[in-house]
Amino acid sequence: MGVTYDTGALMNRRDLWALHLRSLQKGERPVVPAAVLGQAWRGGPQAQLSRLLRGCRIEDFNEPRARAVGVACARSGVRDIVDAAVVVGAMARRDVVVTSDPDDLEKIVSALEGPPLRIHRV
Repeated sequence: MGVTYDTGALMNRRDLWALHLRSLQKGERPVVPAAVLGQAWRGGPQAQLSRLLRGCRIEDFNEPRARAVGVACARSGVRDIVDAAVVVGAMARRDVVVTSDPDDLEKIVSALEGPPLRIHRV
């Protein structure tokens, strides 16, 4: 069990840093889905975000994941594929999701069969 960051967590880095450092000290590498990185990255020098990402593992958004995300969106009625990518990956790993807005994530989780998802709000 590890940690997955969503876009809101990356954008709220002040609250995230303490949690991030604790994860790294325990030898854990938090996961950032590639779709989350795409939503958070704004180009140019982003020193703080780049520094945070060095301690993370970027999760690919490949064809099997894209299909699973599409199913999650269809079942939940949520249109945001980034939120669905966060949930699908985190559920598969049984990660805690760090987010600033858990509402859509919880809708997706409730529509899918699988283990409950723990959510940590920042």
